[in-house]
Amino acid sequence: MNLLDLGVVHDYGFVFLRGLGITTLLTGIVIVLAGTLAIPIALARLAGARAIRWPADFLVEFIRATPLILQLIYIYYVLPSAGVRLNPFTAAVLGLTLNYSAYMSEVYRSGIQAVPRGQREAALSLGLRGYPIFMKIILPQAVRIVLPALGNYLIALFKDTALASVVTVQELMFSGQIIAARNYQYFTVYTVTAILYFAVGYPSALMVRGLDRQRRPA
Repeated sequence: MNLLDLGVVHDYGFVFLRGLGITTLLTGIVIVLAGTLAIPIALARLAGARAIRWPADFLVEFIRATPLILQLIYIYYVLPSAGVRLNPFTAAVLGLTLNYSAYMSEVYRSGIQAVPRGQREAALSLGLRGYPIFMKIILPQAVRIVLPALGNYLIALFKDTALASVVTVQELMFSGQIIAARNYQYFTVYTVTAILYFAVGYPSALMVRGLDRQRRPA
């Protein structure tokens, strides 16, 4: 008996690729939303006013202290009891976005704090004030500093989309589970699933490594 049944790949190739497409789409949407939402969260945590800082602190610490799978389950299965019903894909996007925005906000916060104070002082001497200083001087430098770390979160997110299967999103992992339940070819199904994850994840890791090398001084 052959462990690797290529007939399964032939028969269910479209299902595998559709699952990979959903995984990639979910990753892309969440990384954009989380990367955007993380900036105001980071700024709120840097704010001097407690009324602004404390809610952001609580959000980040709560998200970091609870499992992602529990957050997804709560959003999809518990919120309907309060009248909030979301379709599986939307629930997955919301849960993953909240989770990753909390973690990425800490990366942004460290990047903002790493920008030399002299940069702000130089901007003030040129006549810039407030918001323009942050958008034109501080944020671009902070993003450049944390870009490799953000790239690592992209790779982690690509893998964590597998948890969206708990809310019945038919991404790559859930597609593999469906196929395996039909034909019991576990070795073939999960080997192909692993290869597809690797085919996307490894080039992404190389890209992040290259960005990190470019960031380092010669």
